[in-house]
Amino acid sequence: MNYNIISTGSKGNAVVINDNVLIDCGVSYNKLKTVVGGLKLVLLTHIHQDHFQRSTVKLLANNRPSLRFVCGSWLVKSLLSVGVKPTNIDILDVGKVYRYKIAGVNIGVSPVKLYHDVQNYGYRVYYGSEKLFYATDTSRLDGITAKGYDLYMIEANYEENELEERIKEKAEKGEYAYEYTVPYRHLSKQQADDWLYRNMEGNSQYVYLHSHEGLLLED
Repeated sequence: MNYNIISTGSKGNAVVINDNVLIDCGVSYNKLKTVVGGLKLVLLTHIHQDHFQRSTVKLLANNRPSLRFVCGSWLVKSLLSVGVKPTNIDILDVGKVYRYKIAGVNIGVSPVKLYHDVQNYGYRVYYGSEKLFYATDTSRLDGITAKGYDLYMIEANYEENELEERIKEKAEKGEYAYEYTVPYRHLSKQQADDWLYRNMEGNSQYVYLHSHEGLLLED
């Protein structure tokens, strides 16, 4: 399974799978210019701007009128407000697999409920014989299994010991520590590693998303 990480993190998220499936749309249209022509399907996760950039979604809808937008019910109003046609919106429910055919390949898409500070989906994508699990911006993956998938793209937002140290330092200075709230919105690297260990098999590959890079990611 080929993937192209256009961007990941609090400044924007967008990943292209096999040149024609876009997951998340939180970057400028200019950053998608080289891939727009091949896109057939856009999987949207939640409303935060680093995952759903309204101006980019609007341009995609205008420039690619046949493009299909996949989402939970909570994103429909926002999609309609930027000009996406109702007939181009597919509203998916957790636990069901929805079938598409792209360039002669059978694709299945199944949303997974995630736990953030807004309603949010992860996705299982069955692309021909290959399987992808995508999850970012969630406090946990409890009760979710994805055994032996080919590719896992999983949030690993922060190191737990670093988070604890930041909280301690700010407490000693009498400063407010937004870090207290991070575990309620994001997955730590330790949680990601534990989940991957329980699900990966022989040829499985993984990619960390939304990772800690000097500053904890807040959105």
